[in-house]
Amino acid sequence: MVVRRDKEATRARLLDAARRRFAEHGYAGTSVRAVAGDAGVDAALVFRYFGSKDGLFVAATADEDPQDLLGLAPEEFADRLMSMFAFPPDGTRPVAALLRAGGRPTGEARLQAAVCGPYLRDLAGALDGDDPEVRAELLVAWVLGVAVMRGVVPGTLLGRVDQDALARYSRAVVRALVSPDGSGPPERGQ
Repeated sequence: MVVRRDKEATRARLLDAARRRFAEHGYAGTSVRAVAGDAGVDAALVFRYFGSKDGLFVAATADEDPQDLLGLAPEEFADRLMSMFAFPPDGTRPVAALLRAGGRPTGEARLQAAVCGPYLRDLAGALDGDDPEVRAELLVAWVLGVAVMRGVVPGTLLGRVDQDALARYSRAVVRALVSPDGSGPPERGQ
């Protein structure tokens, strides 16, 4: 009897295990063997599907680069980025994986692609007034800072605040940064 493997399911299990391992242990602390063990497969399958540990890392973190963030209004962009990095639905803490891979060319390239890449240019292009590039980077830095406090630094208050509560403060920061004079548009009802 021949047992047929579900390649897509195996690949998905490997990616899930890799996301969790990279977030928890960083690039250097994650082995191909450990990822394969977590996925319940032989380590040779990592190389078959991804070519190398670097290839696995890129694939595991590339899902964090959705093209549908491009062209959004700055407020919606910030909300979506906050959801993606500070409140990831699968709990894998993508910012932790990217930060813990810093110092390696692959990690630095993924951090640049996931956080900066085309997003900063697109966001800066949507901002009027002085220094749109600086304000765009500040907006992304705010989101990343929240994500770091929630997912990397243990025991923080931000780690316990729910997304709706945090959104009120986040929107105030976004309003201040997207407005050309820093005042932001008035709140609804004011």
